[in-house]
Amino acid sequence: MMSTFDNLNNWREEFLIQASPSDLENFPFVVLGNNIDVDGGNSRVVCPNMVCIETSAEEGVNVEEVFQCIAKDALKSGEEEDITIK
Repeated sequence: MMSTFDNLNNWREEFLIQASPSDLENFPFVVLGNNIDVDGGNSRVVCPNMVCIETSAEEGVNVEEVFQCIAKDALKSGEEEDITIK
């Protein structure tokens, strides 16, 4: 739905306010475009400034890839941060 897509930035901003991550500008987000099996992807609207992975939970398309992408981003951002153990 286009209204859902239009609200992505609002939801992102609200999440950042609530979560208060240390690096607001580089906090990773992944947009999941679910139900690509419904109309063959003909009604897709892709967000230009976020990672977008099209999935189908029903058919198992790209579900595992989503979790791998999130894990890789988390590991990458963890390597870049200075970690101090007290």
